[in-house]
Amino acid sequence: MTSLRPAPARTVETRADDAATRALLVRMAYGYMTSQAIHTAVRLRVPELLGDGERDSVELALLTGTHAPSLHRLLRALTAFGVLRETTPGRFANAPTGALLAPSAPGHLADITRLFCGQEFWSSWSRLTHSITTGEAAFDTVYGTDFYDHVARHPEFAQLFGDAMAANAAFEAPFVVAGFDFSPYRTLVDVGGGDGTLLAAILSAHPEGRGVVLETPAMAVQAREKLAAAGLAARAEVVPGDFFDQVPAGGEGYLLKSVLHNWDDERCVGILRRCREAMEETGTLLVVEPVLPDTARASVCVESAFSDLNMLVLTAGGFERTERQLRDIFTRAGFALESVSATIEATDFRVVRGRPVPR
Repeated sequence: MTSLRPAPARTVETRADDAATRALLVRMAYGYMTSQAIHTAVRLRVPELLGDGERDSVELALLTGTHAPSLHRLLRALTAFGVLRETTPGRFANAPTGALLAPSAPGHLADITRLFCGQEFWSSWSRLTHSITTGEAAFDTVYGTDFYDHVARHPEFAQLFGDAMAANAAFEAPFVVAGFDFSPYRTLVDVGGGDGTLLAAILSAHPEGRGVVLETPAMAVQAREKLAAAGLAARAEVVPGDFFDQVPAGGEGYLLKSVLHNWDDERCVGILRRCREAMEETGTLLVVEPVLPDTARASVCVESAFSDLNMLVLTAGGFERTERQLRDIFTRAGFALESVSATIEATDFRVVRGRPVPR
């Protein structure tokens, strides 16, 4: 007969650990409340209006056209989240976190917050279960079209999307330039290079280099303006086009930052094949993206995990890849994966380098 042993006595320390674990999970489960409170503050321009100073909640209500008692409750919650500080009863100032939500702040997150907490992302993420169940992009179900077609059809959303991506690029570019040596590539083709921010940073750090940005016609206009403003018009060319059709020839290095994770394997192989067709046998492929480990662990960058799910919810087949998965699409496109860099400081990116396999 099996003897019944009493359960171990629960100590004060055990109960405290359980309470701390529960509190952590509660904060995670309530995370959408935090994101929407921050989003509301950004939409009302609260961090911008506070700037480096402080204001009382009544004054902020007048400036934002809101109900003063309700706004005070929002400000109080933001203080609890560490976004604001209540300097004296009823008066509020930005905490360092809140200061990053003002559009004038270097590395600001105002546009990213408006994008990721806005209606398009918010309504799609509310249908995450649909994506997990079917493998389909929830965005398509909500809006009746795919994400990039929606961007093309809605100029205001396209502007927000572009602004948010540009703000991210402006923050990331100095770290990417410092974290990888681009000097061997005297001509660098930035495939899907956005508004030219990263190429501008690379060329500024390497005065002997030249570059080409391949982008859609609408984004190409912004890239041309960005590179000209940086004094790089003589060393940089902007080519309007589609990387599924053709990639400019003549580059020693072909750079794809945050491109492949938007697409399924077949589309990625197509993009990489266009790069392979454009480059000489001595060319180099440089893919800048997160690289997930083969086995998930708690220490993996949270941003990478979120990004992976975001690709599932928003795009038809996009995802963050492991080194093995990247090696597979490299091989299918005619490249040998040569190396994967360490994670670049302040980002979740690594530089994956490939060489063309001789034809």
